[in-house]
This record gives sequence, C-alpha cells and structure tokens, in this order.
Amino acid sequence: MTSRHEAETGRPAQRVAHAHQTLGFGVPATSDPHHFVVSIPRGNTTAVLISEHLGMGAGTAPEQVLDRVMLQRLRWTAIRAEVQRAFNARLKAHNLASSTWKVGDNPVDRLLGKELCVLAWAIEQLDPQKIPLAVRNWLALRPEERWWLFGMTAVASGGLQDGEHGWRVALRYALGDVAQNAQLHSRLETRKPDSKGPNQTLGLFD
Repeated sequence: MTSRHEAETGRPAQRVAHAHQTLGFGVPATSDPHHFVVSIPRGNTTAVLISEHLGMGAGTAPEQVLDRVMLQRLRWTAIRAEVQRAFNARLKAHNLASSTWKVGDNPVDRLLGKELCVLAWAIEQLDPQKIPLAVRNWLALRPEERWWLFGMTAVASGGLQDGEHGWRVALRYALGDVAQNAQLHSRLETRKPDSKGPNQTLGLFD
C-alpha cells in the first residue's frame, strides 16, 4: 500500500531506526522488566490506577506488583497531556519510540514511572484549581530530583492508603505551592551528587 509520503514525493518513506524496541513509554521489550503500568478503564469517570511491577529483578520479593496510587479521572485528565508530552520528549532524546495514553494497560519505563508517581501523589488530594501549578512545578524539577522524591516517599508512604501520611502530604504542599517548591528545589540542589565525581548521575536509560 502506498503511503502518503511516497505518493507526494515519489520516494518511499524512511522508517526511523530506534535505539532498541520498546513497549508503551520506553519499557524495554525484554522478559519481565521492572516497569510501571498506568491502567486506564473505559469511560470518563472510572479512576486510573498506577502500579509498579518489579519484574524478574525482584527475586524472591513477596510482592511483585505494588499499587502506588489511584487517581480520580478528572485529576488524571488534568495531567495526562503534559505528562505525555514530557515523556515523549525524553524518549525522543534517547532515540526511542514515542507513545500515547490508551484505554487499558499502558507500560511506562521504571524511571518515568517513578516521576509520574511523584506528580500523581502530589495531586491525588490537591485542590483541582492548583493542579496546573503542580504540573508546572513538576516539570521544573530535574529527573534525578523526581527520582529522589519518589525514593523518599515510597519507603514509608508509597501505597494506595498512604495519601495522608508523611511524604505524600509533603509532596502535595511542595508541588502545589510556589514558595514550597522553591524551597524544595533549593534543598535538592544541595543534595545532588557531584556530576564529576564517582556518584555521577546517570542518564534516563543507563
């Protein structure tokens, strides 16, 4: 079948060669990798579930799947477009295929999934009018800052029922308030590893 490109130019369209094959948003097409899944039901009212799948790397861990957060549909709708745009920009920068949110299970790379959880945790009970502000503050954070926030939050308050505990509450105020976000960014700046030292921050898929 002749493509539109071929019909207009008389030349066959060139297929983009990606760094490696992926599923969804950057998940390596390998056997049971560590990744996240965003489960989007049909309809416009049912909540969206974000879960972490530990994969083969979990070894003998008792739980292979950790449900991280359930977002009301209106809250998911408020962030989905910006998150998709940000994730696809990152994937493109690493020469990986882009993706779109679809009804059903959407695989998400383990690092991108951690970053998504940080935003989802921040807005799960936030005043809906402040969600755009939280998205802007989340976009202003560097990936490694989001990873650090996920790690701190997931240790003690990373489950479905932990929305009113510890770091989950802190994230709500940190990303939902400009002053709090500025303070958080300043603290993280002092904690980040020396980019020239042995703890050099790795790239997204390193």
